[in-house]
Amino acid sequence: MQAMVLREYGEPLDLEVRDTPEPGGGMVLLRVEACGVCRTDLHVVDGDLPGGRLPIVPGHEIVGIVEAVGQGVTTVNVGARVGVAWLAQACGVCPYCRADRENLCDSPAFTGYTRDGGFATHVVANAAFVFPLARDADPVGLAPLMCAGLIGWRCLRALGDAQSVGLYGFGAAAHLLAQVLRWQGRSFHAFTRPGDEPSQALARSLGAAWVGGSDETPPRLLDGAIIFAPFGPLVPAALSAVRKGGRVVCGGIHMSDIPSMPYRLLWEERELVSVANLTRRDAREFLELAGRIGVTPRTTTYALHEANRALDDLRQGRVVGAAVLIP
Repeated sequence: MQAMVLREYGEPLDLEVRDTPEPGGGMVLLRVEACGVCRTDLHVVDGDLPGGRLPIVPGHEIVGIVEAVGQGVTTVNVGARVGVAWLAQACGVCPYCRADRENLCDSPAFTGYTRDGGFATHVVANAAFVFPLARDADPVGLAPLMCAGLIGWRCLRALGDAQSVGLYGFGAAAHLLAQVLRWQGRSFHAFTRPGDEPSQALARSLGAAWVGGSDETPPRLLDGAIIFAPFGPLVPAALSAVRKGGRVVCGGIHMSDIPSMPYRLLWEERELVSVANLTRRDAREFLELAGRIGVTPRTTTYALHEANRALDDLRQGRVVGAAVLIP
């Protein structure tokens, strides 16, 4: 097998040839068809997240075909197409797992962060944490759903019933969530990097009620907002854009420091909450809905050995929609 390996934080990934692994008990071996490049992968590569493992193969938006199953696996068959997401394993016994909050597990494992991920031709995954996918679907179109789609869905659930929604950072997650919001009959307002015409054009094509830079003020107060961009100053900006009793959800796994802000932005029962990781329930709900309503990502594809270029394009804001590696 081939894999793009991170050996030192902040350094480019190295292409490495390895023996293809055998899946252990409860595990499956996948031949990777496509793997999305997520902003979390940037945080992993840049060393922004504590507790990671080196060397590591990044990538957690994986679509692949099962080539072998380990002992005890009865729920997944060889030849099936499955998806693999960020949460690679949960302990099942801690207070959070017992409360159906496995996204907050005390002893988790994460794909492409504590376990090798999908920037490779093959990957081993826990059979209990893979999700069945349609064989007649496009694997490139499925890959961004496995994290950008899932985290967007969890953010929307955290937002509640807000009818006018601000989306700060109109990238992979936001452009997928926008399609869900439109299907639900809600309106969305897209906030992009100032002057990011391609992303603003994408938002307009998806039916945005308003489009502007993150430094602009929407024409009216919003019911709620979701922040996908990892930029702390967006927090006071979003709070100032929502009405009394509105909620702002931070969807990223990492964000620069939130600046000091006046209490009046939080007053009048506005709420600021975060979303951490995801659950298998999130995946089952969103993947069923996405398939039913036809959520379709805008993608830019790269060969496996071009992973460093894909990461740099994402870092520099050159990707419109989602980036996907094809081994």
